[in-house]
Amino acid sequence: MNSISVMVIDDSAVVRQVMTDMIGKAQGLRLLGAASDPLYALEKMEREWPDVIVLDVEMPRMDGITFLRKVMDEHPTPVVICSTLTEKGADTTMQAMSAGAVEIIVKPKLALKKFLEESAAELINAIKAAAQAKVGRVRPGRESPIKIPPKFTADAVIPAATAQAMAQTTERIVAIGTSTGGTQALEAVLTELPRVAPGIVVVQHMPEKFTEAFAMRLNKICAIEVREAKANDRVIPGLCLIAPGGRHTLLKRSGAYYFVDVVDGPAVSRHKPSVDVLFRSAAKAAGRNALGIIMTGMGDDGAQGLKEMFDAGAQTLAQDEASCVVYGMPKEAVKRGAVSRSVPLSGIAAEICRER
Repeated sequence: MNSISVMVIDDSAVVRQVMTDMIGKAQGLRLLGAASDPLYALEKMEREWPDVIVLDVEMPRMDGITFLRKVMDEHPTPVVICSTLTEKGADTTMQAMSAGAVEIIVKPKLALKKFLEESAAELINAIKAAAQAKVGRVRPGRESPIKIPPKFTADAVIPAATAQAMAQTTERIVAIGTSTGGTQALEAVLTELPRVAPGIVVVQHMPEKFTEAFAMRLNKICAIEVREAKANDRVIPGLCLIAPGGRHTLLKRSGAYYFVDVVDGPAVSRHKPSVDVLFRSAAKAAGRNALGIIMTGMGDDGAQGLKEMFDAGAQTLAQDEASCVVYGMPKEAVKRGAVSRSVPLSGIAAEICRER
């Protein structure tokens, strides 16, 4: 089976060395090269073009955003953005995601050895997920020999429903879950919604700080209000709440009103926030008053939760394969019988606004 070739571009020699070591130890990956800036990288890439590029965003001579736009225009390739966990870095990274990057890796400023030990599997999985994205060639890789952390279900955060949700109300809510390719997909959907759209709660797999920058960017370009969710925020028409990175977001109900809770807990389906947690809470709190939508992404997070929403009487949609960057999460949901029907990305906004 062919390996996934990877080019690492980062101006930090230490980061290049750490990532070189990680990629070198991973089955299914092959390091094509490591460069301190995009201009050096292009010289190496002229001889052999990589399957995936791991790219820093702040570098000398040519910044990562300019290079990314050049790559996407001339030779579309899956790009994983490597960014520090800072507010400035988060804002720049959101520009990169909008320009076509498909994944984010958070790199540390210190304690790289610890980062190597604790985050190697996450890095490798991000690269493998990116390799399956439709922006570039698909090169399936073998499983990494690095120890994978235990995979918890939503039971670790919220118990399953024991009865149907309360009676139907006039207020509908929409729960959306997405991952790889989801930043662009969500932008396409949310910018099409009118101010009177139903209240929406979104889980996009993304680290802390980046979700706030993502919400702020969407808020500038959408007719609806978009902001990062905080505990006890009401879910109301014309508002979209983005689950904060590093914590789980749950939908709750008080009388006829819906609100969110933001809680800590173990990663569920190896993600925090987890789509499964949001969808299970929507099944319990809203039942048939909810619309569940699972969109582009790697893995199976959200498939079980969407099935629980379906069983509770909710309408459930999956983004169709043709319009997904990675048809992983929707495919798994369809396989489990969790989906009422599949729709193209261009039709999701209309489905959100459709009277039921």
